[in-house]
Amino acid sequence: MSNKIPVTVLTGFLGSGKTTLLNRILSEEHGLRIAVIENEFGEIGIDQDLVINADEEIFEMNNGCICCTVRGDLIRILTELAERKDQFDRVILETTGMADPGPVAQTFFVDPAISKLYELDGIITLVDAKHVSTHLDESTDEVMAQVAFADRIILNKADLVSTQDMSNLKTRLQDMNQMAGFYSATMADAPISELLDIGGFNIQRAMDMKPNFLEPEYPFEWGGIWQLPAGQYHFQFANGPDPDMAFLLSNVSNK
Repeated sequence: MSNKIPVTVLTGFLGSGKTTLLNRILSEEHGLRIAVIENEFGEIGIDQDLVINADEEIFEMNNGCICCTVRGDLIRILTELAERKDQFDRVILETTGMADPGPVAQTFFVDPAISKLYELDGIITLVDAKHVSTHLDESTDEVMAQVAFADRIILNKADLVSTQDMSNLKTRLQDMNQMAGFYSATMADAPISELLDIGGFNIQRAMDMKPNFLEPEYPFEWGGIWQLPAGQYHFQFANGPDPDMAFLLSNVSNK
């Protein structure tokens, strides 16, 4: 049995019901000690009745859980949170509405310190059954990624659509992700027991979708400094990545 801390990533567009589900999980009597990481705390946020003291970045809640916010580096906050691992059993990480969950999931595999401490248990995606078709029709990258990477998909606001429309939506999403478990819900009332302890994020599916999933991403492929006489120059670089860390320089003109 793994002694790593299980992490559940909760994703979905703003208004899909992420925070409603999160507050349900925090409020129900399930005996779990949960650490919550929120990217959007203070905007849509956790039920303030659950908060005892929010003076620190990591703070206590009155149901025994603890909470923190990510306004910077996820790796840093996960490392700091691990110093309090005796206070919680698992982590739920709520992403921003426009987040691609891929880079978040990647964190738990490519960073040695984090992969030693944590285990990605699964990704839960909430879908606004009433409005998601608009995003799907537009092939919005973030929505496509949220559906494709999900281990569980909750079709929320089921009361706002017809049975036929819900069936059509489910079929459409299953074409995008045949491995996920699907649940219809009103006010995000999906069964919590089916959302936690999934047993592990499906990394093979992630690799199938994105072969370089486990390769670290860098903001730049190459950097360099040139000392040039005064004048105007035009630099043209080839598309990366370049395994030799070389560069292509062409059409250089001194005017």
